[in-house]
Formats: sequence, structure tokens, C-alpha cells
Amino acid sequence: MRILFICFLLAAFISCNNSQKEQGAARTGVSKHSNSFNSSVQRAMDSYHALTEAFVNWDSIAVIRQSADLELRLDSINFYGFVPETVTAPADTLVLAKKDLQAMAANKSITDKRHDLNSLTQHLYDFLSVVQYDEKKIYLNECPMAFNDTIAADWLSQSEAIRNPYLGLHHPTYGRAMIECGQMKSVIDFTSQRDIKQKHEENEDKNETKDTKSKK
Repeated sequence: MRILFICFLLAAFISCNNSQKEQGAARTGVSKHSNSFNSSVQRAMDSYHALTEAFVNWDSIAVIRQSADLELRLDSINFYGFVPETVTAPADTLVLAKKDLQAMAANKSITDKRHDLNSLTQHLYDFLSVVQYDEKKIYLNECPMAFNDTIAADWLSQSEAIRNPYLGLHHPTYGRAMIECGQMKSVIDFTSQRDIKQKHEENEDKNETKDTKSKK
């Protein structure tokens, strides 16, 4: 009951804060990655979001459909612009993530599928951290009572809003009351590096301009 009470307090606090904050993060500067890489990762993250929404709605059929879509999106991630020796580590995490998705599609119980979601989340979090994804902030959220009201589990979000895929809208005990139960655990935020790269490129342009003028 104490955990339940804490979750209600967290939901109220986060809901209040979210109403005062802009969803997502403004993108500035120049990315260290190619447009093709960032676009392919963004499509994968959009598919992941659709998957978590299927869990929010307790829709096992949609979970299976979205897990297949996300697997395709992960297969399509384009590492253009990466040095070959830097691809191995992130590619390995994607292999593990795809295994999670395959298990998710095969498991019959939605509880088992949620365990796969937790594992998938960890592997995607590792992937985004290793590649230093800088297109936008990605939030790692934690549900403190995902399994049996006592075991925590995580999910990713592209905004600060809490929509809990472990308790969702149709929980047999709580109904929709716990949809906003959860808290931010960590943030993947390499967006500031975009500004650093932009300033570096601007300085290089200025130096080239000076060199050109000095030669004339």
C-alpha cells in the first residue's frame, strides 16, 4: 500500500510539472551523425513508442504487430558515417534487442511480453548511449511496481510525460488509475554536442576564409 500511495503522489507531481513543460527538446546545432543514421534511429524510436502504447492499452495483438515493425526498423538502421571499428558494439546491442522482440512476439502472456519490453528497453538504452544519439533527449523511466507490485521495470520515452506501459489503462486491479505512475530514472542527452560541433565547423570556416584572404 505504501508503494501504491507513493505512485499516486508521483503521478500527481509529474502531471503538474508536465503541464508546465514543453514536450520534447528543441534541436539546435549540427549532429555528429549522418542524416540517414538519425532518420533511421528516429523511425525506430517512433516504432518503439507505438509498441509501448500497445502495452498501455493492454493490446496483445498490437504488441505482436508493433514488435515485428520495430524489428524491421532496427534492421534498417543505417550506420553510414561510422568508422567500421565503432559499429560492432552498437550493432551487438541491436542483435540482443531483436531477440527480445522475437521473444515478445512468441510469448503468449502479456506479463511475459512486458518482461521482454524491460529487457528490450535496456538494450536500446545501451545502443543510444554507445552511439551518443544527439538528435533529441531520450528519457529512461521506471515503474516501481511493474511486476507483482514489487518489482521495478523501465521504458523509454521521447518526452517527459509518463504513460506507464506496465500498468497501463486496463489493469485488473487499478484500472487506469496508475497510468502516470513512474519516475524519470535517467536521460540520454548528447544534444549539447550539436552546438559544440557547429561552433567547431564555424571556426573552421572562418579559418579557411582567413587563409583564402591571406593568399590573395
